[in-house]
Amino acid sequence: MDSLKTILGNYDYTPPPEIDSIKRYIEQEFNTSVTVTLKDQSIIVLVPSAALANTLRLRSPDIKRRCQIKTRLVFRIA
Repeated sequence: MDSLKTILGNYDYTPPPEIDSIKRYIEQEFNTSVTVTLKDQSIIVLVPSAALANTLRLRSPDIKRRCQIKTRLVFRIA
């Protein structure tokens, strides 16, 4: 039986390209780093302020188009 350390040591996690593209978009446009997680049917973006969350909500169609995202975007304040 393999140990958990062996199993997880062989696991190569590469995040989906959508996560990197969203992070890059927000970094370029707003000079802010965010946390992006992928859930079942949505992408959750944790932002540091309510003002940024609202701005991103208004820009979500543009973000989806430029980052080529088909799933739902959710913006949360961290």
